[in-house]
Amino acid sequence: MDVSRPLYWNIGQIGTVNYILAIAAVLILVYAFYDRIRLWRHGTEANRSDRMVERIKGVIQYIFGHWRVLKDTYPGIMHALIFWGFVILFIGTGLEAFDHYSGLHFLKGTAYITFSFVLEVAGLAVLIGVIIAAWRRYITKPERLDNKPDDFWVLLLLFSIVVTGFLVEGLRIAALNAPVNAPWERWSFVGWICSEFFSGLTQASALAWHKGIWWFHVVLSYIFIASIVYTRLLHVFTTFISTYTRNLQPAAVRPIEHMEAAETFGVNRLEEFTWVDLMQLDACTRCGRCQDNCPAYLTDKPLNPKQVIQDLKARLNEMALVWAQKKTGGAAEEPPAVEEKPISGGVIADDVSWSCTTCGACTVHCPVFIEPWPKLIDLRRYMALMESRFPPEVQVAFRNMENNSNPWGIGSATRGDWAADLGVKTLSEDSQVEYLLYVGCAGSFDDLNKRVSTAVTKILQAAGISFGILGAEEGCCGDSARRLGNEYLFQIMAQQNIEVMKGYNVKKIITLCPHGYNTIKNEYPQFGGEFEVYHYTEILANLIAQRRITFTKKLALKVAYHDSCYLGRHNGVYNPPRQILRALPGMKVVEMRRNRDKGFCCGAGGGRMWMEEHLGTRINHSRIEDVVKCNPQLVGTACPFCYTMLVDGIKEKELENKYRATDIAELVLEAMGKGAA
Repeated sequence: MDVSRPLYWNIGQIGTVNYILAIAAVLILVYAFYDRIRLWRHGTEANRSDRMVERIKGVIQYIFGHWRVLKDTYPGIMHALIFWGFVILFIGTGLEAFDHYSGLHFLKGTAYITFSFVLEVAGLAVLIGVIIAAWRRYITKPERLDNKPDDFWVLLLLFSIVVTGFLVEGLRIAALNAPVNAPWERWSFVGWICSEFFSGLTQASALAWHKGIWWFHVVLSYIFIASIVYTRLLHVFTTFISTYTRNLQPAAVRPIEHMEAAETFGVNRLEEFTWVDLMQLDACTRCGRCQDNCPAYLTDKPLNPKQVIQDLKARLNEMALVWAQKKTGGAAEEPPAVEEKPISGGVIADDVSWSCTTCGACTVHCPVFIEPWPKLIDLRRYMALMESRFPPEVQVAFRNMENNSNPWGIGSATRGDWAADLGVKTLSEDSQVEYLLYVGCAGSFDDLNKRVSTAVTKILQAAGISFGILGAEEGCCGDSARRLGNEYLFQIMAQQNIEVMKGYNVKKIITLCPHGYNTIKNEYPQFGGEFEVYHYTEILANLIAQRRITFTKKLALKVAYHDSCYLGRHNGVYNPPRQILRALPGMKVVEMRRNRDKGFCCGAGGGRMWMEEHLGTRINHSRIEDVVKCNPQLVGTACPFCYTMLVDGIKEKELENKYRATDIAELVLEAMGKGAA
């Protein structure tokens, strides 16, 4: 017996049976994975091969670095232990096999001791991670986890592979009589501890047990490989693909190309999703982070983004039978393998689709960038454009936008009336300005938000900024139309605005509304509208930093800032509003429990500003509960929708004597000593 190289002896050498099992496991894996790829390819094309370097960096950062996974600390650490432990064990197994069969025998001396120690730590990490996962899933049972037999099977398999690996090692060390013949094996510390349980065995018995458990360990490993595609372990591959093919423009809704020639709009069959959409269904591991952060779900609406993905995945698995039948040329008279069921209104109920506020929380908190909300917009598109099936109030909003280019239906000719006494020129009067101030519908027609338009105008004038407005030539940005599913109306409004802006050679734009900001910045380029776009808070923060805005009045107020979803989560503008508030004399800024990327939606996004909230608890009421817990005097925001919803929420909760909502611009103007806006 060669005790100088005790990694594997003759009883552990890979023989014919082992080769056959290994090849069989790999073939099953390859065939099953190829079969899933064929399912995804039933979807339409999606170009996710651009910006390769950025995509590869994302895989390194988010998969290997666990950047998003670790944001949820407890399950993040659990997953990191299992992931990194198995990665190291996989690499170690490969090195061990190469060392043994290449004849190089480089794993010796210090290299062997280090190698053994690292693998021990990796195996122990996997074991601890699996135990934590089992405890969390079956003992503490957080609401977001729904246990299925598959979950237990995977944890049991992982646990058994690691434990049998340690037992094999312990028997090997015991058979070696390591304290005498191989004292360096102490570095294999878990195996060394296990060897104590077998110290009473004769060498022959230890070898016999070693061989039996080794084969059991190997067979379990091959079962692991063969079962990957058929269990939640499929995410071992799909998370890499989903992260690599992630949407690098997540704030922009995918356009419907060539609308004039298209025969159908939106999605009512799985094949109308892109192949990336279908692949994402397999990438979902039901971790529930989307569910934990969805404002609709948390206020008892029928929408659960995790369930949306799982329902679509179940339909994909059903359709696999139908597509397989068609491929094999099944007879026409054969009954369909599954029930005929549309996606919109069938697999996904209408109330589920209409409950979405498109806040983006589901995608931002998904570790692998799965996109539930854009899929729901695709369903809305089908309902709106193919069947005219939408809530009655949505029809009113569409008609108002069609006739007057604003959801209120107020005459478009009065769009610039709010600025009549402010000395603001329209671009038709003077187009030689640095910025176009795109006011938006709320800032032009809503009395509450006209005050914000006035405040921003006075601040920019005081700072000496060269700007103008479009007045009656300005149209609705189209955000609500697009997110309510009316892509046709959106594209008309977008193209009209782009034509007007280009006609005046507009280069830079300041927006008051985060929805307009997002649309013009991220979606107008889809139609040739390339502009340099800023939200007003970005401009004001810079002006304050440059000391072009000076303050003369101490406000002495406690304020909590409410993050707009379309300014924060969708576009990453978190700091400028806070910088502005902290710069105001006497202002004390506090944070609500749910803030920044975990900020809670006001409930008006996704076109829901124009819809009644019939189901569950009102979302803005839930947000006001956050305000109460934080107990500020003011709730500051920088979005007209949020402003309206916060004011309404405070009023409806009868808290007007304790709290007040305001826009940041109004506070800046007041601190400048120019009076309340």
